[in-house]
Amino acid sequence: MDELTEVADAIADPVRREILVMLRHTPLTAGEIAAPFTISRPAVSRHLRVLRESGLVRDEQVGRHRRYSLVQSRLGHLARWLAQFDAQRSDWSQRLAALETEVHRTRRDRSRAESTSTPRITHHSQEDTA
Repeated sequence: MDELTEVADAIADPVRREILVMLRHTPLTAGEIAAPFTISRPAVSRHLRVLRESGLVRDEQVGRHRRYSLVQSRLGHLARWLAQFDAQRSDWSQRLAALETEVHRTRRDRSRAESTSTPRITHHSQEDTA
């Protein structure tokens, strides 16, 4: 089985995708991973095994616990393959940049217009009015 198929098969299950999201920022023990799920711990362990065998996560024995961490590089090939279908991504970046420029231009123009059209009120002391 090629790498792309292996990774795609592993992320096909929503529980496994959620586990990957959980591991995005920090390694977790199997217990920490299993806690939010309503499925049994053995079921979570099977999902972790599939992710480990696909190379998406690695495990390390730390004392009595096994810590799992994400192997982000394995997602790269799939991300590159999927990018060919996302032709609008760069188009959206350009559109958002143009919108940002227009927003700044409009704010600048309004600010200039307000500063030139605001009547200046001068306060005179009572001595000047007497």
